[in-house]
Amino acid sequence: MRFLFQLFFYLFLVSVLAQSKNQLKTETDSVSSYLELATFYNKTNEYNLAIAYAQKAFDYAKSMRNPKKMAQSYAAMGAIYFEINKFEEAAKQYTKCLEIADAYPASNEQAYSYFQLALCQIELKQYLNAELNLENAKNIYSFLRISDAITLIQLQMGIVKEAKGDFDAAKLVFNQLILQKGKKDPLSITSTALYHLGNIELQNFRYRLALYYLNKAEKTNGNNNLILRTKILLALSKAYEKSIDMPMAYANLKLHMQLEDSLINQNRRKFGPRDFDQFQENERLKTIEKLDKENKAQQKASRIANIIIILSIAFILILSLLSISLYKNNLIRKKSNVLLEEKNQELELAKTKAEKANKARADFLSTVSHELRTPLNAINGITHLLLEENPKASQLDYLNSLKFSGNYLLTFINEILEINRIESEAIEVEQLSFNLKELTENLQNSLKELAIINNNRFSILLDPAMPSQVVSDPTKLSQILLNLINNALKFTKNGEVHVTTKVLQLEGENINIEFKIADTGIGIPEDKLESVFDSFSQGSIEINRKYGGTGLGLSIVKRLIEILSGTITLESQVGKGSTFTVVLPFRISKEDDVPQNQFTYNDHVFKNKKVLLIEDNKINQMITKKMVENKAMICEVIDNGEDAIQSVKNNRYDLVLMDVHLPGINGTIATQTIRTFDTQTKIIALTAISLNENREMLLSFGMNDVITKPFNPEEFYHIICKNLEA
Repeated sequence: MRFLFQLFFYLFLVSVLAQSKNQLKTETDSVSSYLELATFYNKTNEYNLAIAYAQKAFDYAKSMRNPKKMAQSYAAMGAIYFEINKFEEAAKQYTKCLEIADAYPASNEQAYSYFQLALCQIELKQYLNAELNLENAKNIYSFLRISDAITLIQLQMGIVKEAKGDFDAAKLVFNQLILQKGKKDPLSITSTALYHLGNIELQNFRYRLALYYLNKAEKTNGNNNLILRTKILLALSKAYEKSIDMPMAYANLKLHMQLEDSLINQNRRKFGPRDFDQFQENERLKTIEKLDKENKAQQKASRIANIIIILSIAFILILSLLSISLYKNNLIRKKSNVLLEEKNQELELAKTKAEKANKARADFLSTVSHELRTPLNAINGITHLLLEENPKASQLDYLNSLKFSGNYLLTFINEILEINRIESEAIEVEQLSFNLKELTENLQNSLKELAIINNNRFSILLDPAMPSQVVSDPTKLSQILLNLINNALKFTKNGEVHVTTKVLQLEGENINIEFKIADTGIGIPEDKLESVFDSFSQGSIEINRKYGGTGLGLSIVKRLIEILSGTITLESQVGKGSTFTVVLPFRISKEDDVPQNQFTYNDHVFKNKKVLLIEDNKINQMITKKMVENKAMICEVIDNGEDAIQSVKNNRYDLVLMDVHLPGINGTIATQTIRTFDTQTKIIALTAISLNENREMLLSFGMNDVITKPFNPEEFYHIICKNLEA
């Protein structure tokens, strides 16, 4: 290990000196000379001076704002700490070096630092990190085409695998290195690989094979690498001992000890006589101090021993009594555990039943609401068409009543589907820019008629500090306010309903706004204040019959407020009225925020456009075709997916309106098939969208857009116009 370290350090130093030629002369003289002095004192074991000069090199490089020289200084300090076996500190220095060097193109010092960091981690037994850093070094040296360095890295990889116990992988690496080097081995790689192969066979109790590799390693190495030779001789001694060849075991052990003493004496001489005497004195003082501590500890232990004996006897008596008590308690605990297990099983069974019942309820409501949308589309569609044909005055009242009833039923179905979506968390929050004042004014205008019917004074008072343009989900906000105001007007007769807004908190572009909806209506009993937010709850059957509704409105309101990260509170007295207070967070709109969509279209876009309608329901065919033709478009009708595919293949259409639920091949599969030969024609899905469907799912089959049944005529034309213009 030490031999490899020295070799790489010299390679690194050469690269440092070569690169320094391109720097300013003053900088080169200072940093490079400090690094040379640090290297010199490192060789002569004067480590304090070596570190001091390495630090001077770093300080000067930092003052010159030269990151590359700073990295070289860190590497030099790492080399010094490695030399004195301070591997943790060395690893820190190499890591700092790499934090700088990795920002520059691949270089020799970068690869050197990765390699040295890996050597530190091997010494610290951090083998996984060592493997990663060896791989980093290998990649850089491969890029730089320095083959000898790559071979040394492979050798270390084999040593790491051996240390981890992965002997097969290690042997494969060592054998490859032996084959690569052959007779040309200036770096002792072959002898090192042979030594490790012998060491592996020794650990696996294959002593003859171990002797073969170790003797070959000794012959190959000779006196090239004395540190390696001491290891080989010690391993040979162990192998001969295991093979019951004691003379050879003794001979190799003797050579090992002689060589090791020689190396120790060399190091001692390199360390310097004064330093060595000081070191021996320090060690002697440490030994005396240790013996003194041990003597005091023995005396203290002797004094405590008698106390411990007495306490032990008492402890044994207490332990015996506790054992009897624990035995009895254990019998009781076993009986309790049996009862608890039975109760847990009952609870698990009840939980499973409840989950199945809840899922069945959700599936049923989703199916019912979905299936009701198809005939409701016919009711609303025909009503819309009749109203557009200038009906007689005597018919107008009937048609308006029909439209009101259809919209009421649609609201009922939407609330059922909405509560299912919310409870299943299949709901998304939009972030759109919209005019808050305009939204509240529209709500007021849409509810004026209900206020007049119930003879209520209805007002909305806005805080002047409230910004007009904010970012949130306008649809969900409209649902919340519409439900609450509608309830207030519905449950109040000959009274007052007041809506007020107030800015509570303004921090930068974030704002909290309070909406207070107060009425003088029938009020809510105290025992019903909490349950009114539950699904299908309206206080009593009499209220439901008198005022109507699904009992889902407040449940939807509460969940939507939670989704928007807001709060709702309720105060109410029977006969005096109720006050709902909602606090919601908003963001003040900026120029680049996405605006709320408006249903706009240009009638000229529709003229003479050829539209294919795929719809199996005869009434829906009639309604949709009529709505299309009312805008001067040409409409062709097909009632199944198979014929639709062939028609698109054989004809050119400007637009395809594809019903999702078709007999045979459904709309999604038909669209997917059409997209295999036609990627240009616009295809819009028509669906009474259910809980398990969503826009993204339908678009994934190749559809360009989605129109939901029952159609909102303005939205219907807006979406068609948008796709025809695209």
